[in-house]
Amino acid sequence: MAKENRFSHLPDSVLIHILSMMCKNSEDSKEVVRTSVLSKQWQFLWKSVPVPLDFYLEENSLDDDMQEMVNFTHRELHYFRSFDKIRKLELIFDFYKPEDFVEDIDLWIYLATELGKVEDLILECESGYEFPQFAYKNATLRNLDLRFCTVNPLANVNWSGIVSLSFSNMCLKDGVMKKILSGCPNLECLKLYDFHGLHRLRINNVKLRKLVIKDFIYDDECGQWLVIIAPHIKDLEILGLCRGIRLRNVDSLVTAVLDFNLNFEEDKSKRKSRESTCLKYIFHSVAHIKKLELGCWCSEYLSILELDGWQPQPSTWKFLQLSTTLRQLDFPGISSYLQSSSHLETLVIDGYNELRGGIN
Repeated sequence: MAKENRFSHLPDSVLIHILSMMCKNSEDSKEVVRTSVLSKQWQFLWKSVPVPLDFYLEENSLDDDMQEMVNFTHRELHYFRSFDKIRKLELIFDFYKPEDFVEDIDLWIYLATELGKVEDLILECESGYEFPQFAYKNATLRNLDLRFCTVNPLANVNWSGIVSLSFSNMCLKDGVMKKILSGCPNLECLKLYDFHGLHRLRINNVKLRKLVIKDFIYDDECGQWLVIIAPHIKDLEILGLCRGIRLRNVDSLVTAVLDFNLNFEEDKSKRKSRESTCLKYIFHSVAHIKKLELGCWCSEYLSILELDGWQPQPSTWKFLQLSTTLRQLDFPGISSYLQSSSHLETLVIDGYNELRGGIN
């Protein structure tokens, strides 16, 4: 007697879940298609499996290699059009002549968003690419990560499904960000990395809980800082090399990670004044939160502020983490900071490798 096939008694939803666990990349997705030969029950199950796809073109590739990769990407995306949904699409390219491939990238984005109903889209084109106008209206995208792209929606944005938005290595304008954020009513997380051009970031999205700012390039020519107005965010991270940031109306903030260096391109006396002013504003804005983590540069700067006569306002922190080697020079600032933290319950001193650098 033949052994009973236990899989045949499982509902299609369970089988689809099993198949989806097999899909880690494009090659795995093709293996899922091959399961159609197992039985009639499996014949069309693969179509309902949300697949992840990834395509990479190495930097400095030869023209022939570029064209072959473009042709390969065309073939693969057309092949996977038969699936009901593309769960994730990752496109990473660096074209020598990006203008020669704009129509190709536009087509890939169209196939993924309009036909493949992609949920997670990662697009990196180091040589530059303008995000297409048709893609600003999409209800299926949930996570969008754009790198080295230009965003300039001419009409209203409709990204009603997006919960996570990330822009990296981009020039961002106030009006553009306002239009984009107004079109993301369900946005929960916003990440801005290595960006410039933005002066006023107003976030009124009620569901947005987390904001990450990393490597903000301050515009020395116009002398404007980045002002962040975000009354609903709960978690804030300011990381990397930043210049001129002010926080306003962050009353709902609960946790903050301040692990950044300030770097104003001015003579030493003016630079110190600007650094002190910026840090005082930021420290004042986070005095009401419950959990604060300070990176090594910010931890070291506490003593400089204390020597200048700065008195931190009383805070409500219950958790405070400081990255410092506890050199004797750091004691005055840390001591002054702790004296203003009457609600503190947990203090963590996180030693760091001095090669990471501190105040110059």
